[in-house]
Amino acid sequence: MTVTAPGYWPSPWPGEDGGPRRSQTSDRDFGGDAAGATMAVTSREAIATTMVVLRAPGEVYALRHTAGPDAIAWVERLDPVSLATVARSADLAGGPTWPGGLAAHANGSLYVVFGAHAHRLDADLEVVATRRLPRVKPYNSFVILPDGHLATKDFGGILPGADPAGHVDEPTELLILEPERLEIVARVVMPEPSIARLSAHGATVYVVGTETLHRARWDGARLAIDTGFAGRYRTVEGQTYGWDAAIALGAAWFLDNGFGSERYVGTFRGQGVNVAPLHLVRVDLATGVATLTEICGLPGGVVANPPIVDEQRRIVVGYDSGNGVIAAFDVGDDGSTTPLWRRDQNHACHPLLFAASGSLVTTDHDAARMMDQIVVLDIESGAERMRIDSDSPVQSVVFPAVGWDADFYYCSFATIARVAACRSADEPIGR
Repeated sequence: MTVTAPGYWPSPWPGEDGGPRRSQTSDRDFGGDAAGATMAVTSREAIATTMVVLRAPGEVYALRHTAGPDAIAWVERLDPVSLATVARSADLAGGPTWPGGLAAHANGSLYVVFGAHAHRLDADLEVVATRRLPRVKPYNSFVILPDGHLATKDFGGILPGADPAGHVDEPTELLILEPERLEIVARVVMPEPSIARLSAHGATVYVVGTETLHRARWDGARLAIDTGFAGRYRTVEGQTYGWDAAIALGAAWFLDNGFGSERYVGTFRGQGVNVAPLHLVRVDLATGVATLTEICGLPGGVVANPPIVDEQRRIVVGYDSGNGVIAAFDVGDDGSTTPLWRRDQNHACHPLLFAASGSLVTTDHDAARMMDQIVVLDIESGAERMRIDSDSPVQSVVFPAVGWDADFYYCSFATIARVAACRSADEPIGR
């Protein structure tokens, strides 16, 4: 599959979650449903890797960063099989640390948003343009709109190591950057703070606020909040804010109870402080009506990432990383959800779906062994198809990516790995 979202480079995975709707889905063949199939992992240490994206055939780029209030980022071009660094950008100015974003633009450039800066790089990783963003906060990534402009916003959450009691909520500011020199050409202050990353469907940008889903429209010259739309989802006592939204089946789907995600200690298991159970949230894009479905009904849940929607099979999968539960639901024609399967599993990162085979890529962190395992599930039944060690001692909370050849890439704050399907231990399905 080549992702054809306007504004993005035509590759199998040009940006985080595969594109601005955050479908996290590919129709490429992984081979995970072949009889007797297994997996092979090639890994290397790569501290603070956020994501991998693909540009032209064989090109694999990884975004990495340092930590602290004055962190920097850089981009590496990787050998697609060995993961050796083929080229590295210069250090890119950043700021306060929170994982940023990388995408391959339709114009051939690579764009990075990290800390309080945006950068444009060419395919050889030379810096073309840099822009200091207005707030002294991390900007947590961006989406590319159909006309090539970038939409970004500041991160409204508590940073790791910060005192929650001293946190000041500030409504997020949505910015539109033109792609040539990264000039700010439009800006609007949204009604609420936002911790989640942006999503977009066409030129409509979705912002998950701390209590309400909002949206704004870009017409090529003007950015305007849709004041007639407000999907209020914070309706339960003890419920906290939502994370990134997947736009699918006429709705925005996301997970709540994100408060406490700054307590990550190499795993989210047992770190949740929320009183209300964690929910799968559905906000109807036509009416703004929000409906909540409990993932497991337990207190102490926490999550930092989106659910995944299989639009072909009408299945949505959510998870509670604090309690170690994954749950799947059938989606009715009216958007209602019916429990399909549930399993105990310590998953925390963005899921990944190979839609043709129904192979759902998840993880399962084993704290006793200090090992994050990669687990491929059948999305219809929840049955385990394959499992293998990722070689990462910490639980991934970031982004996997589809590869070029019956493979995918796994990232964590310690490790990057290539995972290839095999017919046997020594016979890769791809190269």
